[in-house]
Amino acid sequence: MSLALSGKVALVAGGGSGIGRAVVEAFLGAGASVAVLEADRAKCAALAELGPEVAVVRGDARSPADHAAALDAALALGPGGRLDVAAGFVGVFDLYTPLRDLPEDRFDAAFDEVFGLNVKASLVLARAVLPALRASRGSLVLTLSSSSFYPGRGGTLYVASKFALRGVVRQLAHEEAPLVRVNGVAPGGTVSTDLRGAASLGFDGTRLDDRPGRREQLEARTPLQVALAPADHAGAYLYLASDAARGVTGEVIRSDGGLGAR
Repeated sequence: MSLALSGKVALVAGGGSGIGRAVVEAFLGAGASVAVLEADRAKCAALAELGPEVAVVRGDARSPADHAAALDAALALGPGGRLDVAAGFVGVFDLYTPLRDLPEDRFDAAFDEVFGLNVKASLVLARAVLPALRASRGSLVLTLSSSSFYPGRGGTLYVASKFALRGVVRQLAHEEAPLVRVNGVAPGGTVSTDLRGAASLGFDGTRLDDRPGRREQLEARTPLQVALAPADHAGAYLYLASDAARGVTGEVIRSDGGLGAR
């Protein structure tokens, strides 16, 4: 069955860089029109250069009002005012900080930031798009992480937030069947992304991709000996968004170089 998205309309939250940007391009290449919610001004400008099939809304993925604006932009893209696919890519890292090293005076702010971006933003996205997806019998795809399955791929807050998001996928798939398919993709460590540390911990100027030797570390720890780039994950999202996955819900594709085989 074809992975084509011809005539379909997608909404992507956090599509300005990394995996989100790769998926925006994959959806466009498959024939979809795409509305993108993105916080960074420069990334919004770059997205706007992709052409008339892209509508860009600058906003905060934790804001219901900004998601509503992105949904309006998506509904205006195609005939009949429909939405077929929504995908979320918003997240923040804790730079492997263990619970014992979280400063007492920053714990509440760090918890709110990590869970706000890694969990709440996906729930806000879901609340915004589910009515339209029910009408189209569409698909919601959320971005998890290898940290949704294994310890040691982040600190306590990050791993806890990603395990929570895995629960969101399973529960929403249960609640929304049979009208909406809800699935996830769990990328492993990825090069060439803009994933940053939590501002509440003073890490917002640090990108995970800038750690020395990261590519070599990723190759060494994966059974397939690969350091995956954003485009390597895009096919999983394209499959889950397409009619080829019409019988798939409540599942997570682990695009992580085979960590589960070790």
